[in-house]
Amino acid sequence: MSKTLKIVVVAGLILSVAAIVRIKQQSKQTDAVQSLSTPAVAATPTASGLPRLVDLGADKCIPCKMMAPILAELKEQYRGKLDVVFIDVWKNPNAGKQYGIQLIPTQIFYDATGKERFRHEGFFSKDDILAKWKELGVDLSGPSAVASAFERLTPVKFDERPKDTVCYMCDGDINPKTLVTIQTDKGPVRLCGPHCYFILHSCLTEDKTGLEKKVTVTDWAAGKPVPLSEAAFLYGEDETTGKPWIKAFAVREAAGAERAAGGGSVLALAALQQKELSHRCGFCDRACYPQDAAEVIVEGGVHTWGCCSHCALGVAARTGKNIEVHEKDRLTKQAIVVKTLDGKIASLEPAAAVAWFGQRKKPDGTWASAGCFHQGFFTSADNLKKWVEQNPYETGRLISISQALADKMKLSADQIQKACKIGECAPK
Repeated sequence: MSKTLKIVVVAGLILSVAAIVRIKQQSKQTDAVQSLSTPAVAATPTASGLPRLVDLGADKCIPCKMMAPILAELKEQYRGKLDVVFIDVWKNPNAGKQYGIQLIPTQIFYDATGKERFRHEGFFSKDDILAKWKELGVDLSGPSAVASAFERLTPVKFDERPKDTVCYMCDGDINPKTLVTIQTDKGPVRLCGPHCYFILHSCLTEDKTGLEKKVTVTDWAAGKPVPLSEAAFLYGEDETTGKPWIKAFAVREAAGAERAAGGGSVLALAALQQKELSHRCGFCDRACYPQDAAEVIVEGGVHTWGCCSHCALGVAARTGKNIEVHEKDRLTKQAIVVKTLDGKIASLEPAAAVAWFGQRKKPDGTWASAGCFHQGFFTSADNLKKWVEQNPYETGRLISISQALADKMKLSADQIQKACKIGECAPK
C-alpha cells in the first residue's frame, strides 16, 4: 500500500470515529430532553392493572381545590375500575419534574398498561373526565356509574280537572276566593291568585298599556269580581315559611277589618306591584319569591335568584361568569349546592344530586319544556322518583345537573333574551 493511500485510509477512519461520537452525543442530548418531558412512569404498568388518572396540583391552588371533590367522587364511585391519584407538586416539587408538567392542575390519563393516553391542563369537570375515558375506550359503566336513566313520558293519570279550575301559570288548583281573571280577545285567562298575575305580567312581551283594565280580582269577603285597579289588598307573610299571601277586597275598610283579625298590611295596587316585582329571576327576569327560588351568587359577590333550578343555572349563561347555586330538594327540602367554573360543574353537594327536566309533548309530537313550575333538583335519583310518584301529572326525564347546565350554556344571546317569555296573554 502506498504512503498516500495509507494517509487516506487513516483520515477516513478518524472521520468515521468522529461521526460516531457525534451521533452518540446527539442521541444523549435527545434522550435528556425526552426525559424532561416524558414521565419515567409512563410505560410502567399500574400495580392494580387498572386505568389510572393522575392529578398533579396543590392544596392551595384555587382550580386545584375545585378538582378535589371531583377526584374524591371518582375515587369512590369507580373503586375497582379506576385508580385515582393526587400529587401535590408544591409539597413534592420533584414529582412535577418527573411528570414533565408545565401548569397545575394537570390531569394525566394512563391505560392499564401504564401508557399515557392523554393529558389536560387546568380545571377538568367530572363529566368531561368521564367523556374522555369513554373516548379512550375505557368502560366505566356499571352500578358505580351515574344514576341509571329514568323518565316518564306518559302521566300516570290524565288531568281531568275542568280547565277553568286550573291556573294558567302554575297549573295549580284555583281557590275561588283568590281567582284573578284577564279578559282577552281569545277568551278569559284564569289565575290562582295575584302572585301568578304578577309572574305573567313580568313575562309578557306585548304592550302592557291598559292591561290593568282587563283584569279582575276576587273580593275575599264577598267572592265577587272587582276591577284590579279599584281593589285594596291585604299583604302578609306566613309565620312558618315567610312566603307572602295576598287577599283582595272591594273596599279598603273590609281589608282593614281583615287586618285586625289576622294581621298584614293594607296596600294599594301600586305598592303591591312594587313588592311583587322587586325580586326577579337572574336568568329570565320573571317575578319570583325568594322563598320559592334558588339563590344564585355570581362571581364578584352579586346575589340574584333563579325562579327554578334550571333558570338558576342559566345565570351562568346570561352573565358569562362563574356562579354558586343554593337550591333545595323538591321532596325533602335538603340543601343542594352547585358551583360552576368556565361553564362547567366545578362541584356538587351532595355528589349524587340530579335534575328533573319536566317536559310535555306538543300537538306536533315534539317535546318541549313543561315550564319553570315543573323543574327541580333532588339530592338523589331515589328522591326524584318518589317525587314523580307523588305527582301523577308530571312527565319528563332525569338528567344530570351537568347536562342541565350544558343545555343552558348552549343557548344563544337571543334565546336567553326570550327565555320564559309569553308572547301573548291567551288561554290554554
